[in-house]
Amino acid sequence: MDKIRVILVEDHDLTRIGICTALKQCEGIEIIGEAKNGKSGLKLLNSTQADVAIVDVGLPDISGIEVTQEFKNSHSGDYPRAKILIMTMYDNEETVLAAFAAGADSYYMKDASIGRLSEAIRLTYDGNSWIDPSIARIVLRQSKKKYVDTQNKTEPEKVKIKGLSTEDSLMIANYPLTARELDVLKLIVNGCSNAEIGEKLFITVGTVKTHVRNILNKLSADDRTQVAVRALRTGLVS
Repeated sequence: MDKIRVILVEDHDLTRIGICTALKQCEGIEIIGEAKNGKSGLKLLNSTQADVAIVDVGLPDISGIEVTQEFKNSHSGDYPRAKILIMTMYDNEETVLAAFAAGADSYYMKDASIGRLSEAIRLTYDGNSWIDPSIARIVLRQSKKKYVDTQNKTEPEKVKIKGLSTEDSLMIANYPLTARELDVLKLIVNGCSNAEIGEKLFITVGTVKTHVRNILNKLSADDRTQVAVRALRTGLVS
């Protein structure tokens, strides 16, 4: 199996070295380049055949969001374009929405574990959007706002959802979740732990675990992060 070719654009030396060192220990991932600033990162993106680029937002010359936008808008060339995984400490709404508007494929918070980063890389490489649970509510709130704005128009326009797989499309029409499972799913999207879900819904942790297991099975997801991403992407949580 070919390794996922990754480049890292990060200006802090210790952070960059630490991440590269850790990722080199992850099976199936290969670091093929590093850059300390946005301009060097763009050159690296355009000169290598990377599969995934991890790009920090706070770069010293041009921001990671600018790097993402310029790269996404540039000529595609003869090989598939690298997918962009934004990496940052910022979870404010402005930064999150600007990153996705620029064309970012995934959003990873720096305080998460290397295990989560490797998971985010793999999911992004596979064509999925990895959204850190801590910023999921921002994406959800924006989706709700767009829906309300559409409904409030004098002559509502038809909105076509693009990019969903056949499986996801069928899930939207026929999702088999109970009302209680939907309650649990909403709290998962908000980043709540099993204990927090139990407190909010006045049920035991054991019952929460049963609901979570059922949700994972019904939505064909491997973990809570995948469930949250799928719920947001398909509109199951609204």
